[in-house]
Amino acid sequence: MHPIRSGRFQHGAWSLSYEQHGEQGHPILLIHGLLLDTYVNRDIAQALAGAGYQVVLLDLLGHGHSDAPADATEYRIDFFADQALAAMDHLGWERATVGGVSLGTITALHMATRAPDRIRALLLEMPVMEHATPAAALMLTPVLLAARFGAPLYRPLAKLVDKLPRPGIHVWHSVINAAARDPAITSAILHGILVGPVVPPAAERRQIHAPTLVIGHEGDWLHPFDDAKALAGDLPEAVFLKAHSIVELRTRPKRLMPKILDFLARAHADARIPTSEAAAPAPDVPSPPSPPPAAEPDSLQVRFEQAVDQVRNAPPDGDFKPSNEFKLKMYALYRQATDGDVSGKRPGITNPVGRYKHDAWAAISGMSADEAMQAYVDAVDEVARKHAS
Repeated sequence: MHPIRSGRFQHGAWSLSYEQHGEQGHPILLIHGLLLDTYVNRDIAQALAGAGYQVVLLDLLGHGHSDAPADATEYRIDFFADQALAAMDHLGWERATVGGVSLGTITALHMATRAPDRIRALLLEMPVMEHATPAAALMLTPVLLAARFGAPLYRPLAKLVDKLPRPGIHVWHSVINAAARDPAITSAILHGILVGPVVPPAAERRQIHAPTLVIGHEGDWLHPFDDAKALAGDLPEAVFLKAHSIVELRTRPKRLMPKILDFLARAHADARIPTSEAAAPAPDVPSPPSPPPAAEPDSLQVRFEQAVDQVRNAPPDGDFKPSNEFKLKMYALYRQATDGDVSGKRPGITNPVGRYKHDAWAAISGMSADEAMQAYVDAVDEVARKHAS
């Protein structure tokens, strides 16, 4: 087990707590679910730290070891996004992969709409979307009412639960901590969450251009499987991964964790490339190879990288307005040049963008990397000649 380093920082009037797993590697910020704490993500953090990442688990206001005011106006998901961005500032992280479970997923989405330049990739598990709102209200309102109006009975029970020994499985540790929270704080958190903004609207979600892995499962009213798939369809660079159950990743991670590591390896390897061209149509992809030796100044590899940079830095308000057909062509050439023939299953009808990308890439299967790079360079040069002004 990697050493765990705890820390705190000040955000406005409140002190927030976090724990860090791993000292080096690409930074990842993970956020817990509603009423839970860092323990719910600790096993995941240890696995990621073992793979060479630097992982920080944040306790949002009112959760875990962070300050917990009994004031509902302090608990809004957009406020939580500000807290997570403040954590990145405190850590000195300009950009990071950000994600979490349930509430953590929604918080990460708000971060991506408020500060897209801070997001390298998104790791979103069990999203709570528009279709889940009625179920969330039905499930959480009784807890809110019990915490608020049944506090005289609830508080002694919470204190009794707090004395229970914590299990070795961290997710259940987190659940017991939630049940042991003072009812005044639980009431304030739920009140603030239920009346504040929830998920960013679909129009804003479609503007999030970051490599994204969405994980969903069936049989859960609060985190509907269809909502998770719909979110993957909303996000231009998202891929979808199905979990077998709500706790599979935390209790039986052998199937899911390699897929998550593959996604993260690709997302970080492609971080300097425009995300519209770096997204993968399926999570079952190999890890990127070791970097090749430095290329000669006039080599095809260098010209290809320069062409990719031209695409990335093209002014959005310039003369050239690429058609969807042209975008698909460039996407396919880039993927063929960097990854070879298409891999993974063709996305379903709920992800039409992913299907178009997959089909465009599959159409040039068999093309060599050099041929694809040259075609990409030629296409960029042709556009540059036509729009030299």
